[in-house]
Amino acid sequence: MSNIVRSDYADSSSTNTSEWDYTVRIVIMHGQNLLSMDDNGFSDPYVRFKLQNEKYKTKVKNKTLDPKWMETFSLHLFDHKSWQLDISVFDHNIAGRDDFMGRASLDLSKLTIDRTHDLNVHLEDEAGSLRILVTITGAVSSTDHETSASTRDEIIRRYGLLNSLKNFNDVGWLQLKVIRAHGLSSKDWGGKSDPFCTVELVNTMLQSHTSYNTLNPEWNRVFTIPVKDIHSVLEVTVYDEDKDMKKEFIGKVAIPLIMIENGVQKWYGLKDKKLFSRVKGEVLLELDMVFNHVKAAFRTFNPREEPVLQEEPKFKISLFKRNVTRVRSIGSSLVSAKNFWQSLVDWDYPSKTLIAFVAFMVGVWNFELYMLPLTLIMLFIWNLMVREIKGTSAADDMVYFEADVEDDEIEEEADVEDDEIEEEDDDKESRRSFREYIDVVKSICCTIQEILGKIADLGEAIKNSVNWTIPWLSTLAIVALSIIMLILYLIPFRYIVLFWGVNKFTKKLRKPNYIPNNEVLDYLSRVPSDVEKMMYKEIRADPDRSRSSSPPIKGKKISRIK
Repeated sequence: MSNIVRSDYADSSSTNTSEWDYTVRIVIMHGQNLLSMDDNGFSDPYVRFKLQNEKYKTKVKNKTLDPKWMETFSLHLFDHKSWQLDISVFDHNIAGRDDFMGRASLDLSKLTIDRTHDLNVHLEDEAGSLRILVTITGAVSSTDHETSASTRDEIIRRYGLLNSLKNFNDVGWLQLKVIRAHGLSSKDWGGKSDPFCTVELVNTMLQSHTSYNTLNPEWNRVFTIPVKDIHSVLEVTVYDEDKDMKKEFIGKVAIPLIMIENGVQKWYGLKDKKLFSRVKGEVLLELDMVFNHVKAAFRTFNPREEPVLQEEPKFKISLFKRNVTRVRSIGSSLVSAKNFWQSLVDWDYPSKTLIAFVAFMVGVWNFELYMLPLTLIMLFIWNLMVREIKGTSAADDMVYFEADVEDDEIEEEADVEDDEIEEEDDDKESRRSFREYIDVVKSICCTIQEILGKIADLGEAIKNSVNWTIPWLSTLAIVALSIIMLILYLIPFRYIVLFWGVNKFTKKLRKPNYIPNNEVLDYLSRVPSDVEKMMYKEIRADPDRSRSSSPPIKGKKISRIK
């Protein structure tokens, strides 16, 4: 995973935060084939860029021609000034001036506002290239407007079944209305805040304008986002704007696209950064999504799009204990199943053993290969019937874990103290050796922690798929198993194996850019784990606060989270 560096400070004096027209979010991802400037055949590159009166630069990456920065910058943009982004790459020198390596210019006026653009910027004179993400957002007046009924009907036709074989990357369309928030926590002197909100969907990040000196902001922004995977999670985060482009977290909410209620205005209670605990404030949103079910199904069996910016995994005692508990829970289920089988073999329950024995004999005598997917289909249907009879909801079988926020805060403080000690005693060999030993131990523990987490995620995904946690995914599993059952029933097994082998051996020849994947694992990666279910669980909004806020938009229904 990549390490995120968020650089929210400028080299020059900051602009007046009450006058800008847009916010420009730039992610400097990596460079490729940069010039060699040092005797060793490498360079120590960093990037400088300028937009209007603001200048920024990345960190230096030593001894490389293909650096990876993964740094995020936020700049202000004024309508009446130049929209040209000047980018320069330099080679860092310990002594003397830094060497110029290349430059490029980007006209931001040609980019669509409220869209994230993945750009490959070529430096002049074939000096290499840079891959960057650019988003122009944060306007006071929205560039997207509420979709009319005729336009929505056209969108529905575009994603209808007749267009299922066109452009598999264009799965759907999402419109989000960020209406207002209420009862936010105070972050500034005087008991007020300067709130704005960001909207993130995988690698798309958009932003509202800032409402100053209020705890009950009204944004009334409409965002339209293309959907590539209906199993992605939409995150709406509220921040308090401070001076010099700094921001302070207020709260956030995560909404899986597959669980959206179309056309309903709903109050969402805000959570903390980890999405485990309730924090002060609610936000009123309305979402509308249209997608093609066939494209979404094919996309489910392909690798999911990963966020470009991901937190580097760190060893946390609370997270390690949580993953151990999750794996132990899965192990206990397997042990219980093994004990049940042993009780049948030992005739502890004669009636059950007799039924199982007769079923075993009949099943083995009449066994055909197509009965394997048929058995799984029957398991899905049985769990659905049990779920309907008991009336359980998607959250009833959830395993809850303690957030251990205090432990995490203590660990973060310990990390800071360790960094300070390292800086103060950097010249002491004994201290450095001890730090290296601790880093090795933490690295090993972090690896074990990640492995346990993946095992737990896989086990819980299998359980939640069979338990109909996400009905759309469970239905898709039944459809896929039914197709496999028919193929095994109608086509001789040797032909199926022959087709599978020919496809595997020739796939790289037919598709040179093919990325190897496992369709079953790709499907399970879309099924939420128990921890993700807790993170995405909606929190009841405070009805008194919601009722005391400004009246809802006329003609729209407001739903409270139950």
